[in-house]
Amino acid sequence: MRKWLFIAALTGALGVVLAAFGEHALSARLSPAAIATFATGARYQLMHALAMGLAALAARGRAKPLAEIAALLFLAGILLFSGSLYGLALAGIRTLGFITPFGGLALIAGWIALALAALKLEET
Repeated sequence: MRKWLFIAALTGALGVVLAAFGEHALSARLSPAAIATFATGARYQLMHALAMGLAALAARGRAKPLAEIAALLFLAGILLFSGSLYGLALAGIRTLGFITPFGGLALIAGWIALALAALKLEET
């Protein structure tokens, strides 16, 4: 649990840094479309850092294996989805757009794994 909560917190902190960087440092250098793409990456990174933290908190008892899978899927989704959007916005590499949907699928799968983990949590 600590490992995933630590990774979630660092991912969230990095998301805040990247969102601020996009707003302040990139706004004069990139097109409005590229800024919007970068901002989408930061927004999804922040949302799913929180989801990863939630999965870490759910990682106990019978729910632990599914919660850990959820956390891993959220991390993979952030790297693929947000990472490809950052690269697309900053470098203009259009082929990175082919990676983005795989990141989205990982994020969706993470939510499903978290839902299944929730069903395995014991009520207190």
